[in-house]
Amino acid sequence: MLTAEQIVAAQKANIETIFGLTQKAFEGVEKLVELNVQATKAALSESANSAQAMLSVKDAQELLTLQASLMQPLAEKTVAYSRHLYDIASGTGAEFGKAAEEQAADAQKKFMSVVDNAAKNAPAGSETAVAVMKSAVSAANNAMESVQKAVKQATEMAEANFNTVTSQAVTAAKPAAKKR
Repeated sequence: MLTAEQIVAAQKANIETIFGLTQKAFEGVEKLVELNVQATKAALSESANSAQAMLSVKDAQELLTLQASLMQPLAEKTVAYSRHLYDIASGTGAEFGKAAEEQAADAQKKFMSVVDNAAKNAPAGSETAVAVMKSAVSAANNAMESVQKAVKQATEMAEANFNTVTSQAVTAAKPAAKKR
């Protein structure tokens, strides 16, 4: 049923997909490294400034006020870092998901082509078996689409929950910093 050219073309497409995904993975790692380098530079600079400020403190009350003033920006920066980290991870994951969906759709098309070809060449009297086979393939396709929709919904819900938790953390950090 499959010719050598079709097999070679399929293997070539698979290799291109693998290299494309590898490229996306490295881009994600590059973004992560860049984010961490920026965060480390900022943390070092802020640590130096905080140390200088602490050395100029004259009494305990001034020290407590200084500590409280440092907490709010720290919480906001931690939330911002987490947001960037999440964006990088979800963006890279989305690329992998998109590639998987494309591969699955392509595999479905090829399989349906094989089924249709087999149905055309089926001996007389096998119409019932062909119909059952097509029905089974259709049911499997529908089940796969349902799973994909459920995964997308779960991902969207997780992202919404992450955004809610992030905003709540920032909101909670503001009064905590002011109380000190």
